[in-house]
Amino acid sequence: MNRLRNATSPYLLQHADNPVDWYEWGPEAFEAARERDVPLLISVGYSACHWCHVMAHESFEDPATAELMNTFFVNVKVDREERPDVDAVYMSATQAMIQQGGWPMTVFATPGGDPFYCGTYFPRPQFQRLLVAVHQTWTDDRDSVLKQGAKVVEVLNAGTALPKGPAPTAETLELAVQHLGSAFDGVNGGFGGAPKFPPSMALEFLLRYGEREMSGATLERMARGGLYDQLGGGFARYSVDAEWVVPHFEKMLYDNALLLRVYSHWWAVTGDPLARRVALETADWLLRELRTPEGGFASALDADSEGEEGRFYVWTPEQLTEVLGPEDGAWAAELFEVTGTFEHGSSVLQLLADPGDRARYDRVRQALLAARELRVRPGRDDKVVAAWNGLAIAALAETGLLFDRPDLIDAATAAARLLDEVHWRDGRLVRTSRDGRAGHNAGVLEDYADLAEGLLALFGVSGEPRWYELAGALLEVVLEHFADGEGGFYDTADDAERLFQRPQDPTDNATPSGQFAAAGALLTYSALTGSTRHREAALAALATVSVLARGHARFAGWGLAVAVAAQAGPVEVAIVGDPADPRTRALQRAALLSGVPLVLATGPGAVPLLEGRTPVDGAPAAYVCRNFACRLPVTTPEDLRAELRR
Repeated sequence: MNRLRNATSPYLLQHADNPVDWYEWGPEAFEAARERDVPLLISVGYSACHWCHVMAHESFEDPATAELMNTFFVNVKVDREERPDVDAVYMSATQAMIQQGGWPMTVFATPGGDPFYCGTYFPRPQFQRLLVAVHQTWTDDRDSVLKQGAKVVEVLNAGTALPKGPAPTAETLELAVQHLGSAFDGVNGGFGGAPKFPPSMALEFLLRYGEREMSGATLERMARGGLYDQLGGGFARYSVDAEWVVPHFEKMLYDNALLLRVYSHWWAVTGDPLARRVALETADWLLRELRTPEGGFASALDADSEGEEGRFYVWTPEQLTEVLGPEDGAWAAELFEVTGTFEHGSSVLQLLADPGDRARYDRVRQALLAARELRVRPGRDDKVVAAWNGLAIAALAETGLLFDRPDLIDAATAAARLLDEVHWRDGRLVRTSRDGRAGHNAGVLEDYADLAEGLLALFGVSGEPRWYELAGALLEVVLEHFADGEGGFYDTADDAERLFQRPQDPTDNATPSGQFAAAGALLTYSALTGSTRHREAALAALATVSVLARGHARFAGWGLAVAVAAQAGPVEVAIVGDPADPRTRALQRAALLSGVPLVLATGPGAVPLLEGRTPVDGAPAAYVCRNFACRLPVTTPEDLRAELRR
C-alpha cells in the first residue's frame, strides 16, 4: 500500500496498492520534488474513466514501469472531481500543447508546478520510453525544460481575459437558435457528429425559448437509443457514434440530474408520454443507484465490470433466450435491436418504437432487469460532490412536484440537509464528503452556484425558509470571494490555493459553467428579494453570452437559458398557502406546467416577494408578478395558467 491508502477519494483508493510511490496533491509532493531535484509526474483522472483504468492496468500496476516512475519522478495522483481547479489549469496546458485533452491526463511539471510536457493516455511501451526521455532531458538540458515551463505559464496567463459583449437581447437569443440550427443533426438529433454528448444546457435553453423541433427530436432520439439504459433507466456519459447507439457506459450524477430536469420540463410543455416515462425512470434510477446512506447522491457508476467496458449492460440473442425462453427472447431481440451493435456479437439495448403489447414489454423488461442484477455490477464512486448534488436537488424537487411524487421532494430535502450539515462549515463550502465526513478540498464556484440554484428550487416547492437563507449565504460568498472585478467570476475563491493560473472559464462543459450557474442563482435570488445588487451581478455575468451566442452557442446553453429568464423579467409567482395543502400544490404545479421561465416562492411570507401577499377568503392564492409588481391574486390552477399566458 502506498500513500494513497489514507485518501478519501474512491479514485485515489483504486491506486492505493500500485507499486507506484504516489503522493496526493499537496505541499508534501512539491517539497519532495525540490529535495530530490526531480520533476513532478501528475496523473489526473476519475473513478469512472475507462481509459484511466486501462492505463492503470498497463502501467501503474506494472513493477517495471513503476520503478522508472519512482526513480525519476515524484508521482502525484489527482482526482479531477475533487480538484477541478487543478484539473482545469493542467488541462489548459495540455490542450495548448497537443491541441486536445482527455483523461487520464499525464503532465510533467517542474518542482514548482509549471507544466513542460503534457499528454493523455499512453500505452505502456510508449509511456516507458517517454519516462526515460523526459528524465534524460531534465538531466542533460535542464535550462530548456525550465524555460519551456515558464513559457507555457506565461502564454496561458496572457490569454485569460474573458470576451464580453452587451447584455443579451432578444436578437442574441435568436442568433443562438440559428447557430444551433446550423449544427443540428436533422436525422439523429443532437448537434455535430460523433462522439455525441447529451446537450443538456442547450436543450434547457431551447425549451425555455419555446423551440420544440430541435429539442424534441434530440430528447426523443437520446431516450430511444443506447445512450439511455432501456432496462434500468438513467443515461450514460456520451455516445461514441452519431446515432446514440453505443454509449461510453459510465453513468454520471451530473448528466442524469441535468437530463432529469430537462425531460421533466419537456413533459411540462408538451405532455409527451415518452418524456414522462424517461423522467420518472431516471428519477427512480437516481434514488436506487446513486443515493447514499447519508441522503446525498454518489458521483458515478463505472463504465467497466469484470475488466470489460459495458459488460453489465449488453446482451446477445442467446442471453435473451436463456432468460426469456425462445418466443419472448426472439421478440425482445427484435424490439431492443439486438443485432450485434457492440463487441463480440453483443448489443446495447435500444427501443426505437414503443411496443404494441405493453403488458408483454413490462414482463420482459422486469425479467431482464432481474437477470441483470445477478451480474457483477460496475463500481460506484460514492463521494458526494456539492455542485452535482445541487443539480440533483433542483431536478428532484421540480420533478416531484410535477408528477406528484413527494418521495422525490423528500429525497431532495435529505440531500440538501446533508449539504447543509456536512459541507457548509464556518461560512464556507467544502466540495466533497464521503460516508458523512467532509473532505478537505474547498468548494469552487460551481459548488456554491449549483447548490444555491438547487436550494432556491427546493424552497419554491417546499416553502422551507432554511433553504432560501442558506442560498443567500452561499451567494454572498460568491459575490465577496469569486468576483473578478469586471463583472465575471473566477472558478476559485480569492483565498484558495494558488496555482500557476487562477482558472476562469465561462463556457459550459459537462455541467453549467460556474459563471452562468452563478448568474442563474443570483437572478432567482434577486427576484425573491428585490435585490438590485444581485440582479446587476447576474446581468453582468451574462456579458459573455452575447459573444458566445454568435459562434459557440452549444457552450453557452445555461447562460442563454438564464438570459431567457432575464428577458421575461423573470416572471415571479408568489403562492401564499400551506405547502402541504393540496390546493397549494395544485397552484405550484400549474405554475411549473406553464413552461414559462419563472421564479417560484411558496409560504407564509418568508421572503420579501411573499410579504403582504395574503390568502383569498382563506384559500391559497397565487400572485403573478414582475419586479414585485403583481396582478390580482387567483385561487385556481386554471386562472393561474391564464395569468401566466398573459
